[in-house]
Amino acid sequence: MDKEPKIQTQTKEKIILGIDPGTNVMGFGLILVKGNKYTLLQFGVIHLKKYSDHALKLKKIFEKISQILEEFSPDAVALEAPFFGQNVQSMLKLGRAQGVAMAAALAREIAITEYSPKKVKQSVTGNGNASKEQVAEMLKTLLNIKELPQLLDATDALAVALCHHFHEGRLQTRGRSGGWKSFINENPGRIKK
Repeated sequence: MDKEPKIQTQTKEKIILGIDPGTNVMGFGLILVKGNKYTLLQFGVIHLKKYSDHALKLKKIFEKISQILEEFSPDAVALEAPFFGQNVQSMLKLGRAQGVAMAAALAREIAITEYSPKKVKQSVTGNGNASKEQVAEMLKTLLNIKELPQLLDATDALAVALCHHFHEGRLQTRGRSGGWKSFINENPGRIKK
């Protein structure tokens, strides 16, 4: 009896860029996903403290994120949503920084998704109240990081990318796929006219 030849299916590779927005330091991290396996590509920070003008910081964020997008061509961008603080001016500036990073991705028609800090920590450590250090230590194990960076904004960004991988397909994204249009089509009774 002849055996049927095995059909090999190729697992699609996907690159996810995670961003931890900031106006003085912005973290970024890239992971490569193949099936359920993920590996570290690169992570680091964008130093912005040296620029005193907020508009110049925003320009530098757009340029650096655009450069990362150009170099790695990620399939998705995941951002940590700003948490609500007491200082309204700081929140406004942080929102602008996040918006500029989002605009860089949207200009290239890359899907973006936001995650709350609590959701990111819960996804990576199992504890939504974990410290930055606990998140970094877990990532060290999960992604085989030899040495943790001084600025944990970089590992926070990796955590956002990994969170996206863990939750992908369960959330609506804005950009190329899903998004508000899909939500409206799937939920016509929730829209007030």
